Amino acid sequence: MWKFEEIKRANGNLTEGPVWDGKVIIFTDGRSNRLLKYDPSSNQTDIFFSSTNGPNGLNFNSKGELFGCEQKGRGIVKYEDDNKKTIINKLDGKKLSAPNDLAIDNKDNIWFSDQIGNVDSKPDLNFSCVVKAEKKSDGEYISKRMTYDCSSPNGLIFSKDYSNLYVAQSDFNGNQRRQLRSYRLDENYDLISHEILHDFGPHRGIDGMALDIEGNIVATCGWEISGPGPMICVFDNKGRIISSERTPCMRPSNLAFGGKNLDEIYITSLEGHLYRVRNTGLIGNPLP
Repeated sequence: MWKFEEIKRANGNLTEGPVWDGKVIIFTDGRSNRLLKYDPSSNQTDIFFSSTNGPNGLNFNSKGELFGCEQKGRGIVKYEDDNKKTIINKLDGKKLSAPNDLAIDNKDNIWFSDQIGNVDSKPDLNFSCVVKAEKKSDGEYISKRMTYDCSSPNGLIFSKDYSNLYVAQSDFNGNQRRQLRSYRLDENYDLISHEILHDFGPHRGIDGMALDIEGNIVATCGWEISGPGPMICVFDNKGRIISSERTPCMRPSNLAFGGKNLDEIYITSLEGHLYRVRNTGLIGNPLP
């Protein structure tokens, strides 16, 4: 049984997007419009970046540049020192809806989920989808729609060899699907097909995911009102559940491996927690 160490108490603010930079864990405090950082060497939590606009998912590219999904700002931004730059905020000339989570491939293209259901104002787009922000030779990005079959894509990560993109189809509406999907990529990094690895039925599906060194998918899923409850589940690449642990929070939102040897797991929640779990037997995959 895992031992969950509460580093940050719940305050009603969603925490999300944890990423490890080699020394600290950075995560979002979306409703307070800021990024926080936890330094395990000092056991201190401080503000990492202020004046964001509803940040959610975070990720680093191969150069160590930090990118994030800003839902209220309706775009993908790059955080650098005390500045941020919007790199993508439109798809086919229309404003994005609410970017949720992102994964970065080995060519530094940024793949992200865009959810129409999270828009505060009237959306320009009438669909949710996975979008690829393709990096051009001049360093700028161009956006391309990649899925046509997701009503609410959420967390996403690549397989170890970048041949598959794992996507959480996680609609909260009772008549929609909650599935873990695996999309195959072709030589041009386009999606060509998908298979359903796991179906959660009427229960809350996956929110966030990370990959361990064996290529297994470690995911936050479930909630307090149905099914087995709030969980961390480990899936193999065929969608079989290898192990599961119930979380002390009601709705875990995302997770990341951290620590010197990537053998710790940091978990955020819809209630505003940050947890750390050690001695799980799992080691994170050092994706760029």
